[in-house]
Amino acid sequence: HTWLPDAHVQAPTAGSVILAGVLLKMGTYGFIRFCLPLFPHASIASAPWMSVLAVVGIIYGGLVAMVQTDMKKLVAYSSVSHLGFVVLGIFSMTEEGMQGAIIQMVNHGLSTGALFLIVGMIYDRAHTRQIADFGGVAGVMPVFAAIFLIISLSSIGLPGLNGFVGEFLILLGSFNSAVLDARGFAVVAALGVVVAAVYLLWMYQRVMFGPVRDGGQYHGRTLADLDSRELASLIPIIVFVVWIGIYPSTFLRQSVLLAKEVVERVQTVRAGGVFRAESTETIQNSKVLNGK
Repeated sequence: HTWLPDAHVQAPTAGSVILAGVLLKMGTYGFIRFCLPLFPHASIASAPWMSVLAVVGIIYGGLVAMVQTDMKKLVAYSSVSHLGFVVLGIFSMTEEGMQGAIIQMVNHGLSTGALFLIVGMIYDRAHTRQIADFGGVAGVMPVFAAIFLIISLSSIGLPGLNGFVGEFLILLGSFNSAVLDARGFAVVAALGVVVAAVYLLWMYQRVMFGPVRDGGQYHGRTLADLDSRELASLIPIIVFVVWIGIYPSTFLRQSVLLAKEVVERVQTVRAGGVFRAESTETIQNSKVLNGK
């Protein structure tokens, strides 16, 4: 909540993409892979407190992002909010929430990684990331503006794009969670979606629309639209953004067994039983032998 935005601002574009796309997920991956399976009693006991921290992170990250003047720092604070959704989904301890958390980790890597690429591309041209220094960029970079809009909407969670799938499953799981037993977590988290729409659309409107500055000159430089190299890095991300949004089962089925096993372990322990775990590989092999 404190070091991450500064780390993103100081890092080069490639460093920010790696940090957002891979490294930020190490903690949440550890929750799913180690904490819940190995320490189910402690996980159940800490679930309400972790969920409080999650919704605080969702709202805090969004509100702080709303007042940023640096585009890169705004995107960095959006990561705080998005990872709050992931933590909430994990500690809802429902299959829907767990599946949503897993797919949301992928979605965050795609959408936020692409946003850092986009900010880096416009910084390379204008040598500034201050929102106030731009305006009317859509008039001189129409392809850039279209891609920026798609990625921004995916980060907000527009239905039909990837962000909606993860956020919907997380909210559904936390709303129906027997472990949390408080629908207020889902209600407060849903406000984070509204806040995300505010800060991302505000940034997009300020940068892309309005009159063109100084005849298309920004800090004395003329902005050129995306070249083939930049398009080659962004188009595959857009393909996955739309693919996950329209047909998420392609990706959700890859994690359904893991989510089911982790949730069953927690629920069995919560009911006072002893969970005898079968590995995902064993479950898959038994299905093959049974002809399923």
